Amino acid sequence: MTLNDTPSPRDKEGHGSLTLSTVGGSLFSDASLNRLANGIAMGLALKARLFAYKVHWSRAASDMDVLAAFEAAIDDNVDIINLSVVRVEREFLDSFVVGSFHAIKNGILTIVSAGNTGPALGTVLNVYPWALTVAASTIDRKFYLISYLGTI
Repeated sequence: MTLNDTPSPRDKEGHGSLTLSTVGGSLFSDASLNRLANGIAMGLALKARLFAYKVHWSRAASDMDVLAAFEAAIDDNVDIINLSVVRVEREFLDSFVVGSFHAIKNGILTIVSAGNTGPALGTVLNVYPWALTVAASTIDRKFYLISYLGTI
């Protein structure tokens, strides 16, 4: 942990917080992007109870913090663990691999990120058989906006 880190599970860059709100966000009926694509926004599980565990700091995610978070999730009796972190190395005894194996032995599914290095063959990193690996995509819309720099 450095002086720039906060002990809160809310992250400064928004990735983990965004993923958490996507899963369990409440219904919001007047959602838009700069008044475009108006509609309803909601999380996937409106009545979900969510727990957030801090494992990643500005330098990296320590094995001790990762395994402690898995243990806390198991003790908290969660149903699913979302692990939106990818390690670059492919070590079988990685703390994510070991923690997710321990979770599945306790009846808890771990959902892991496929990674951002694609689309070349073999670029999915989290492929251990007891976790569900998920990849992201893009949307089928384009948002065109006019930007003015300076004064009009």
